Formats: sequence, C-alpha cells, structure tokens
Amino acid sequence: MPARSSALSMTKLNDFQGRNALVTGAASGIGAACAKLLDERGAAKLFLVDVDAAGLEALDLACEVEHIIGSVADQALWADLEPRLAGLDHAIANAGIASGGTLAEISFADWKRVLDVNLDGAYLTLAAAMRAMEASGKGGSAVITSSSTGVKAVPGIGPYGVSKAAVAHMARIAALEGAASNIRVNAIAPGGVDTNIWDSSDAFREAAAKHGREAAIKGMAAGTPSGRFASSEEIAESILFMLSDAGSNITGHVLVSDGGFTL
Repeated sequence: MPARSSALSMTKLNDFQGRNALVTGAASGIGAACAKLLDERGAAKLFLVDVDAAGLEALDLACEVEHIIGSVADQALWADLEPRLAGLDHAIANAGIASGGTLAEISFADWKRVLDVNLDGAYLTLAAAMRAMEASGKGGSAVITSSSTGVKAVPGIGPYGVSKAAVAHMARIAALEGAASNIRVNAIAPGGVDTNIWDSSDAFREAAAKHGREAAIKGMAAGTPSGRFASSEEIAESILFMLSDAGSNITGHVLVSDGGFTL
C-alpha cells in the first residue's frame, strides 16, 4: 500500500492538455499560482491579465502565453481582448484589491475604487469569458475568487467584503444562466492566504517591519482554528479542481477554504 500511494503521488496530472484559459490578477499570489499550475497540467495557451507587467514577465511558463496589461475594470481592455478569446475553455476571475476603514469613515472614492476592480472587473471578465465559451459551442468552466469575508462579516473592510459577497452571488446567477450552454461557474472563498495583498495594509506593514513578515502572518492567522494561513498553491489546487473535468457536476457552488475561520 505505501508503495502504491507513493507511485500515485508522483503521477503528473495532464487534465488541461490542449486547453485555453484566462486568468486575471495573474502576476502574483493566487493568480500566479493558478497560471503555473495550468501550465504544469498541460494548458495550450494562457491569457494572463494584470496591471503588473513585470510580474507577468517574471512567470516562467512553457505554454503559449499572451500578456494583457491593464485593469480588469477597463471596458476597452475587454473590447480589444474578447475577439481573441475564441475557443476559450476556462476562466479564473481573480483580480482584486484590498481596502481599509469603517463604512462610516471610508470615502466614496475609495468605496468605488474597490468595487470597480473587485465587482465590475469580475463582471466584465466573466461576461467576456462566457460569451466566448458559448460561441464555441463546447461550453467551459469559470471560477471567481470571492472571500470568507463575503461569508462572515468582518469590520473595517466594508467595500472588500461587500464586493466579495456580490461576486459569490454573481457566480450562482451565472451558473444558472450558463447551464444550457454547458458552462459551469463556481466561486472560491478563501480565508487568510499568504499573498502580497497584505502589504497594502498599513497595520500589516508596521507589524512586518517590527517582527518580520513571517511572524506578522503567523500572528494574523492566530484567530483561525487551523492556526495558519493557506498558501496560494493550496487555493490554486482547489480552483483547478472546480475548473477541471473532475468537477464536472459542480456548478453554482461557493467553496469556502478558510481553515475554519467562518465556523
């Protein structure tokens, strides 16, 4: 039995062989982990979208790659890109930005800035991807990155939590609308993940400067029952399961992967 288990663990999955996929927010964190995993598992072509050109260039991928530099909230970006998405099989709407401040204190400009990327950008991504999948006649699958803060109320991050709750519900609506065209849509709601999104928080930067980044992350994870934050690679594995044929009976689902944070 141990020998068989070891042999299975060494088997390389090739379940995205020849497939084309779109990933937004692909220059770092969960998006970069998804791009790398899709490449490792046989993807033929990846459309990678991010505002960080250098981050996209730093990805070392073997498959054909098209870099699209710009904001997912830019309608002109999608008008230019959508004709090139013909034959698209999969999409990961992952781009997002963080926020801080209570609802009573945050400015309307900051509120709009977060929802512009996290909600409007996810909508533009999903709409373009679904149109491409429907036009192909073969369907496809998509996953939207939500958050456990869209499930459990957390003070001080109003626009972020609201945007993530909204995209989770958008995934359910899209799943119903896409079913007739064999398009599956799901969402993932991670808890704490060790990505550079934390670096946009003044409080986190102060803690990291004082104690070191690893200690700061560990301190933040202390309130999670598992006692740790997930890695980007762990979340990417769950996303690719829902995208893949192995998840062919899953649609309209919001997978919470949070180490017990929402319990």
